[in-house]
Amino acid sequence: MYRRNQRDWPTALATAGLGAGVVTSWAVMQGQHPGVALGITLFAAVMAVLVDELQQG
Repeated sequence: MYRRNQRDWPTALATAGLGAGVVTSWAVMQGQHPGVALGITLFAAVMAVLVDELQQG
């Protein structure tokens, strides 16, 4: 059974990072610097986990 109050931070961060990574990988193919793309991916993943945590209260 899924327990909403139990947190698995590495899994949540990896899931958010994969979602953000899809978009940033497309941006790299269009010519964006890979370092900038990784920074955007990391920022988006951390913000997604943070917003989820704040929303859960």
